[in-house]
Amino acid sequence: MPLPKSKKPRKQRKFLFSAPQHIRRKFVASHFSKELRQKYKTRSFPVRKGDEIEVMRGKFKKKRGKISRIDFKKYKVYVEGVTVKRTDGTERQTPLHASNLKIINLNLEDKRRIKALERKMKKEIKNGKIEAIAGTSVLENAKKSV
Repeated sequence: MPLPKSKKPRKQRKFLFSAPQHIRRKFVASHFSKELRQKYKTRSFPVRKGDEIEVMRGKFKKKRGKISRIDFKKYKVYVEGVTVKRTDGTERQTPLHASNLKIINLNLEDKRRIKALERKMKKEIKNGKIEAIAGTSVLENAKKSV
């Protein structure tokens, strides 16, 4: 499904609510921390279970934790430690929007995700937004950090 060409808010909302799963995943993306932005030469990336994040807005501002699950239907992210107490005394995780989060540490267990990062880096270099990196690879950086 191609991205919408219309600027009309009504059609934008319709696209958001009727988007297929493979496109919904891209909507649940967060900004990188300054360190990751320099390392991967990109600003944002889709979040995933296991990523370490920091909450930037709202009631839980400055809280850090790992993503425990993602609800693609509602475009919400659930983070360990970000909980609200219910009236019966039990605690439940609070859903957060990905745009209010900052990725601090990536879960790089999946090789496909590493390839996606490399693709994004090459795209940024190709567009001339950053200077070319001599012989560095995301895969090499991932191996060094693990």
